[in-house]
Amino acid sequence: MLPTWRALTINASPGIRSISVSAISLLNFVPSTSTVDAHLVDKLQYFVSQASRLFVISGAGLSTESGIPDYRSEGVGLYARTDRRPMRYEEFVRSAKSRQRYWARNYVGWPLFSSHTPNAAHRTLRRWEETGKLHWLVTQNVDSLHSKAGQRRLTELHGCAHRVICLGCGTVSPREELQRRFEALNPEWSAQTSGVAPDGDVFLEDEQVLHFRVPSCTDCSGTLKPEVTFFGDNVNKATVQLVQDRLAESDALLVTGSSLQVYSGYRFLLAAKARNIPIAILNIGPTRADHLAELKVSGRCGEVLSVIQPQ
Repeated sequence: MLPTWRALTINASPGIRSISVSAISLLNFVPSTSTVDAHLVDKLQYFVSQASRLFVISGAGLSTESGIPDYRSEGVGLYARTDRRPMRYEEFVRSAKSRQRYWARNYVGWPLFSSHTPNAAHRTLRRWEETGKLHWLVTQNVDSLHSKAGQRRLTELHGCAHRVICLGCGTVSPREELQRRFEALNPEWSAQTSGVAPDGDVFLEDEQVLHFRVPSCTDCSGTLKPEVTFFGDNVNKATVQLVQDRLAESDALLVTGSSLQVYSGYRFLLAAKARNIPIAILNIGPTRADHLAELKVSGRCGEVLSVIQPQ
């Protein structure tokens, strides 16, 4: 069962004096679904049992069960709930005001976002790795929940929000360290928000961020950015090649919690099909790759994966 928060007040740091997010239910971030077809679950069990080097792709639908909202889920994703859209790469790099707005919202949302913990699906995939069933896992998520669960054979395709990179010198540092710098620079700053968004973002009005101060790189005074692939940016070519190499070593591909609408993940389904690697998909709602899969199961990732045995 998913936990429910009837009310939540975020007291993120001494610098954030008044932040409240009320009436948040973790269930609000998971789209509704009918009872899982037991026959299809049996087929998924057979699919996993037959694989000796299973390749898994995970998406935002895996982390909604940990209370992290996503973008595209029908009825409950950001695109369905609001007309707001995520920051694009070109906007972030060209506009100091955009970076100020982004970091102010991220600063407010970080205490909650960083506190999320792995759910049953993350823990199951870690166990599959421990038994030798799972050859490699590629996640499109930037929440670090697979790492928190102990996953090792892992590629974070879109990076990780728990790391910060300098666009000037390339230095990578922990996001927690930047949070402390934000607090030191903004001791009197306060803000209120009434909602959370994916990837550590929250909703703030523009006037609330006008006096928020953003630090620069301590090494070169360059611009700091989360080490994540923003919308409009490209995944590192070396990362793509590493994933393609791991896929070529695999004998089955399982998608968990992704609609695969973004090409950065969808490309691996095309590659698997070209190599005649069998594909199964576990997701609530349709995906871009349904026509490529020999098996499609509609259900919550944690509920379904936890009953599959890595035989």
